[in-house]
Amino acid sequence: MCGIVGYIGDKQAQDVLISGLSRLEYRGYDSAGIATLENEVIRVEKKKGRLKNLEAVLEKTPLSGKVGIGHTRWATHGVPSDANAHPHSSVNKEISVVHNGIIENYMTLKDELQALGHVFISDTDTEVIAHLLNELYTGDLVETVQIALTRMKGSYALAILCANEPDKIVAVRKDSPLIVGLGDGENFIASDIPAILNYTREVYLLDNGEMAVLTADHIKVMDGAGNIIEKEIFVVDWDPGDAEKGGYDHFMMKEMVEQPKAMMEALMGRCCDNGASFTGLKLDAEMMKHINRIQIVACGTAYHAGMVGKYYFEKFARISVETEAASEYRYKNPIVDENTLLIVISQSGETADTLAAIRLAKERGAWVLAVTNVVGSSIAREADDVIYTNAGPEIAVASTKAYVTQVGCMMLLASFLGNLNGKMKKEDAARICHGLMMTPGLIEKALDTQDVIKAFADRNYEIDDLFYMGRGVDLYTSMEGSLKLKEISYIHSEAYAAGELKHGPIALIEDGTIVVAVCTQENVFEKMLSNIKEVKARGAHVLAIVQAGHEDIASEVDEVWVIPEMDDDITAIPTIVYLQLLAYYLAVARGCDVDKPKNLAKSVTVE
Repeated sequence: MCGIVGYIGDKQAQDVLISGLSRLEYRGYDSAGIATLENEVIRVEKKKGRLKNLEAVLEKTPLSGKVGIGHTRWATHGVPSDANAHPHSSVNKEISVVHNGIIENYMTLKDELQALGHVFISDTDTEVIAHLLNELYTGDLVETVQIALTRMKGSYALAILCANEPDKIVAVRKDSPLIVGLGDGENFIASDIPAILNYTREVYLLDNGEMAVLTADHIKVMDGAGNIIEKEIFVVDWDPGDAEKGGYDHFMMKEMVEQPKAMMEALMGRCCDNGASFTGLKLDAEMMKHINRIQIVACGTAYHAGMVGKYYFEKFARISVETEAASEYRYKNPIVDENTLLIVISQSGETADTLAAIRLAKERGAWVLAVTNVVGSSIAREADDVIYTNAGPEIAVASTKAYVTQVGCMMLLASFLGNLNGKMKKEDAARICHGLMMTPGLIEKALDTQDVIKAFADRNYEIDDLFYMGRGVDLYTSMEGSLKLKEISYIHSEAYAAGELKHGPIALIEDGTIVVAVCTQENVFEKMLSNIKEVKARGAHVLAIVQAGHEDIASEVDEVWVIPEMDDDITAIPTIVYLQLLAYYLAVARGCDVDKPKNLAKSVTVE
């Protein structure tokens, strides 16, 4: 996944493609490539690393042709390498493809195609598409693509070249963004508007299931059945700087808005009717018989995701779990041996403290399972097993979509381990998967409340302190909300187990102190009410977050944010979005640099 560009017209395609890819570099990537078509021959050049590596090659041996496709890849299947970079082509080089998304059934298709004699040269799911199109080719690329789509499961934004039909590019969208740019004697495709903003401001925004066929002087958009669709032209009025952020003021906001899609990518192919499924994991039921200890090690936001994981591992898999800060782990002479499962969580996959913990645990015989966002990262390579969160590149220092996907993967892992050891009830496994599949929509509803949250922030941005409290999984949500607030607004903030406030911290509550009470868990709701009354009696201004059906709490607090009614076991994912937005709008109101908060780095590669 990452950036797609396509061009057909009267210019040299290479120049347009490289220009477009350079405008997408902000998204983060690990390789780049282009394919051009001239005289019914497709030529491909691709290189691992930054775009400048590809440009250096093309400077010596340029690719000619006035039609082409390009891609910057952020690895999901296979480590960053020249071979795994896009575009991918069929064996006979007649079809070339770039792809964002994930093909869930690629292994099944790959086995079938290999049996038919197709030879694969990469580890990617995308290469399957090129071979499948080649195998199915009828002489009509559009018809062939329509047939192939019936065989493919997953998400995709595709741009396709065919040497036998050099006058067109075919583009398809399902669950991954794709736009078509309209020019004069030339047309474009891109995964994001900035890629083509130097050439046109008129675009078609493709909807799910739509296909576009581009020639130099015509664009035809169709639905899945081949019916022509009349699209409305969208005129882009962003300046180039805004365009990189998708029109948002900050990358953090853009990435919060991307959370529904990120959750879909994290869950895709892993949520089954009978519980969670992780293709490719070596950890199995036989190995679990020997595991008598699970340790979760992480830092910062990932540590909070680990605490949510601990809660659900113990609840559903009935396994005792320790959660450790990676910076402390190896200095405490941890109890770890060959019967230990060490689970490490890291967005970047390069966190120095977490890597040190892996190496210590492996020296003592532990099995290491990594949950990370970056394919080919150091942590992914050194772990025995890896679960990729598939959140996509995250630019803002304060993590948002990486966190919700980490929590989703940890909940799925709890279901998976509970199935392996036979401790999780089948109905609970099905319920959790069903609930998780609801979270993209629930996140969207949370994002729809921005006006209310912004208004609260605008009224209260001059505060010096803010406290969060919750019970059960709400405590860990509160801790992550508190961290977000500190990171980007520089407001002093603490999160406490609600019942612990009266054991000391309540001494800090005075008239007007804001306390955010996260109250989404039915089994402790009455207890939370008691704790709210305790802080109210000391003058606190209480904001309560409750599920629909508990609006009557308004009589006990100063403000209520009502979230949709949902399964208590999935509230950690949508609820954190409200707290992310609160931190964001308080930071904006205080004039803080939201994307680059002081003293912080995106990837902490030193201890």
